[in-house]
Amino acid sequence: MNADSKNKNKMICSFCGKDSSQVVQMIKGINGAICNECVILCGGMLKLAAEPRQSDENKTTPFKLSKYDNIPTPKEMKEILDLHIIGQDAAKIGVVVAAYNHYKRLNSRQDNDGVEIEKSNILLLGPTGTGKTLIAQTMAKILKVPFAIADATVLTEAGYVGEDVENILVRLLSAADGDVEKAQHGIIYIDEFDKISRKSESSSITRDVSGEGVQQALLKILEGTIAHIPPQGGRKHPEQKLIEINTRDILFICGGAFVGLEEIIKKRTAKGRMGFNAEITADGDKFDELMALCEPDDLTRFGIIPELIGRIPAIYALTHLSKEMLMKILLEPKNAVVKQYKKLFKMDGAELEFEQKALDKIVEIAEEKKTGARGLRSVIEVALIPIMYELPSKKDVEKVVITEKVITKKSEPKYETKK
Repeated sequence: MNADSKNKNKMICSFCGKDSSQVVQMIKGINGAICNECVILCGGMLKLAAEPRQSDENKTTPFKLSKYDNIPTPKEMKEILDLHIIGQDAAKIGVVVAAYNHYKRLNSRQDNDGVEIEKSNILLLGPTGTGKTLIAQTMAKILKVPFAIADATVLTEAGYVGEDVENILVRLLSAADGDVEKAQHGIIYIDEFDKISRKSESSSITRDVSGEGVQQALLKILEGTIAHIPPQGGRKHPEQKLIEINTRDILFICGGAFVGLEEIIKKRTAKGRMGFNAEITADGDKFDELMALCEPDDLTRFGIIPELIGRIPAIYALTHLSKEMLMKILLEPKNAVVKQYKKLFKMDGAELEFEQKALDKIVEIAEEKKTGARGLRSVIEVALIPIMYELPSKKDVEKVVITEKVITKKSEPKYETKK
């Protein structure tokens, strides 16, 4: 056999280009061949790629102690909250302690004593406009961590119209400027949490994809799992590159009005009692007192599945805002509504002043609206829009005085001009 025929019989590796004389063994396929060296190399690559997924549940991003070793004390955090939020002391104390313990928990990873501190997610109950979202936002600013707000009403079970539950992590990643490690130590506030309750306690023929379906999807994320999210949000596609986020160290704060929960608590607290005490317990000082008595069983009857309640152990109720509290909210916080409008008028070269009767009227109307602190801004906005429309054109105005009749739209404000 000549040299040419020998070369024709040699097999060439389709991967590295070596022929059968240069390697120990060659494996022939239908349309090519692979040498033993490339088989070993490919096997090593596949093993390396599979290793992270074998320990997904236990995998954590390395935590640097220097990031959270100077956490403010709970008292210091509450003092800052008091500058922005009036009242709600019980809820504020609960939130600052939970947040403080959460970041201490991250630092405890440096210890080798075998004690693993569990995460304490938080549930805030209370009427609209009482400060649930503001507490969460302010906490994130105090701790200097990424913060995202998610609306539970748009979430649906994966595969149905609406947003996947994992999309709430996309917002957090965006708030962290794409830094996965920062996002994994952030805070997520899930608003309208009560809207994902089961529609009924009995089983239904149709799937409850925006109620119990969402609750089931939230279970793992709240407890801690490796979530795979699309970089830009939206639906996942097979060809799309996904980002891995470990939710184990993300603090979740959930909030909702839970309308009707007070009736469930009332029935439970009145059950089995007789005489005058039964009437006092059932009807006695009403909404705020009842909500403060909330227990996990009440939330189960409301439509939240027990497994999810178990992952949110810290439950705090916010109270209705009284007229006195609304007046303080109007004037005292660092970012008070009146201070904001005074700044807007100052930018147009005029001083804004409210008479006391005008402030009393704003509070009165806001209380009637039953929208909490949000109602204050709405009342002032409606009253001041005509004035803010005219003011930039009136260059000689030095001061604008708002009277009660301006709030009720019965007269113009008092203008003081430059001398």
